[in-house]
Amino acid sequence: MRPARRLTLTDDVYGTIRAQVMDHVVAPGARINIDALARELQVSPTPVREALARLEADGLVRKRPLVGYTAAPLLTRDEFDELVDMRLILETAAARRAATRAVPADDPAATDRLRAAATLPGPVPDTQGYASIAAFTAADARFHQLLAERSGNRMLHDAIVRLRPHLHLFRLHFPPTHYRTSGAEHHRIVDAVDAGDPDRAEAAVRDHLLAARERHLPYFGQG
Repeated sequence: MRPARRLTLTDDVYGTIRAQVMDHVVAPGARINIDALARELQVSPTPVREALARLEADGLVRKRPLVGYTAAPLLTRDEFDELVDMRLILETAAARRAATRAVPADDPAATDRLRAAATLPGPVPDTQGYASIAAFTAADARFHQLLAERSGNRMLHDAIVRLRPHLHLFRLHFPPTHYRTSGAEHHRIVDAVDAGDPDRAEAAVRDHLLAARERHLPYFGQG
């Protein structure tokens, strides 16, 4: 593993450890040794601690008294269902508000930005594991966050962002069908928002989330 670049030390260490957690190089539930990681990355323990604090906020690691940091366990089927249920409650509400709300006067490009974010990148060539899907997951998260922002309700936006579902779902596995369908589903949501049709916007988000749920179910042995 290459040493972390000194010019972007904290971000680079964060990205490296996040990739290890996402790719299960650090196994779910495994203890994370700060000093060992620092030696591996050829940095001091300080940026490793800073990175782990950010990953704790992401929900990817946990800090336990007298134990230290451990990688978060994978979602159980019940937790997966709860996450989908919560997204259905929050994100359909955000879509309805976005469709009924005029484009903010101080941000006339809000809908155009949402439409641009709806298109998702494919896998990164010549890469494997999380590196191949990192751009997709970041773009997917950005679309859902922009939709929540477009709702105009800051508390609703913050609740959606705090869920960080993309990091947790894509630790399970990455269904290849996401590449072919998620972007098209996003564009249907934007079309409904742009048309000012709250019922269609809500339905488009619900259909998207339920379709994504079905794409992940094979991980749990159920289609």
